[in-house]
Amino acid sequence: MNDNHDYIRWFRDASPYINAHRGKTFVFHLGGEAVSHPNFQNIIADISLLASLGVRLVLVHGSAPQINQQIEAKGLASDYVGEVRITTPDLLPLVLEATGKVRADIEARLSMGRPGAPQSASRMTVVSGNFIKAKPLGIVDGVDYHHTGAVRKVNTEALRQQLDLGATVLLSHTGVSPSGEIFNVNSAEVATEIAVALLADKLIFFTGEDGILDDQQQTINELPVSEITPSEFSAYHPLRLAHNACTRGVDRCQIISFITDGALLEELFTRDGSGTQVTRTSYEKIRPATPDDISGIVDLIAPLEEQGILVRRSRELLESEYDRFTVIERDGMIVSCAALYPFENKAELACLATHPDYRDNDRGELLMKEIETQARRRGFEALFVLTTHTVHWFRERGFRQIALDDLPASRKSLYNYQRNSRLLEKPLS
Repeated sequence: MNDNHDYIRWFRDASPYINAHRGKTFVFHLGGEAVSHPNFQNIIADISLLASLGVRLVLVHGSAPQINQQIEAKGLASDYVGEVRITTPDLLPLVLEATGKVRADIEARLSMGRPGAPQSASRMTVVSGNFIKAKPLGIVDGVDYHHTGAVRKVNTEALRQQLDLGATVLLSHTGVSPSGEIFNVNSAEVATEIAVALLADKLIFFTGEDGILDDQQQTINELPVSEITPSEFSAYHPLRLAHNACTRGVDRCQIISFITDGALLEELFTRDGSGTQVTRTSYEKIRPATPDDISGIVDLIAPLEEQGILVRRSRELLESEYDRFTVIERDGMIVSCAALYPFENKAELACLATHPDYRDNDRGELLMKEIETQARRRGFEALFVLTTHTVHWFRERGFRQIALDDLPASRKSLYNYQRNSRLLEKPLS
């Protein structure tokens, strides 16, 4: 029964994302390591699920390990310059053979559909083709790259036509030049250029890690593109490519694990995801509250009112005073709020609350500073707070305890002596 309750809760929480993703265009990059991993079949099942939910999908696969196997089997060697393979005329047939096998395998898996789905819901139309025009890298610093190339142009109109028809587009990392030559192009570059050409809603990279890790080996949940310095990363690093895509019009890029089962669904259908999201602008923002935020504020402060930490406020009161509030919105959810009330020459910071799941990134302090800025901008001499539980927290942030007689007269008349709240104040001059 508990399992069912967990499922029902998850489904309700996921429903806004199901609706939000319908009709959107997602581009996936699946490197050859992801394709050969045992979890790949689960990824295919999850991709099929996305297709059934109305998401427009473009899949770009790599095949570097598979190419290496072909080359080794023939007793040949492959030279690199940095991350770039030099595709000589002798290697090109092996590249095409390995790439073709990988593409055919993915197409076959996609055609199987989702396990347990009705036959009619299992059918996916998978389309491949010459949607990519390539150009040679040529001779660089005396090195002839032969059949190694780069993306020259994406046939955006043809891609959109296939997506409009409900097809899932599956593309390899080879492209043809106008003269008919075939070039081996980096698959991550192909995925990035397609996402930019389509102005995709998401570009998703599958890697061997749970996103980008910090110095403590913890996943970084979100990175605004402004915090990424591309030159710090190699040419085909996911962060460098994500920066490239976002600065050229892609809304969001996600970097997730191909090893962790369900990472894709967790990333797309939960608020905090499973990997690292790179955004053009932060999807968590501080802003003035609107009437539409009342329900979110009520949900946020109700548990604290029950515990006696906050003074009870009726919904009617909140609706009449919403313009006093500032909120932090995270992907459509109000995760923190605070209010500013003017009293003569001072202002009160009230109703400072943060959702329990989001108390680890100093959001309360960010809101306190925002309210302080607002009060200073409006010319108040001091900011005060009445609290029963968080005296030390405010002291650590520059507030000092003062006598109740120092309350502005208009606020003192409203003071609840039964709560016996402490009065703390911070000068703003």
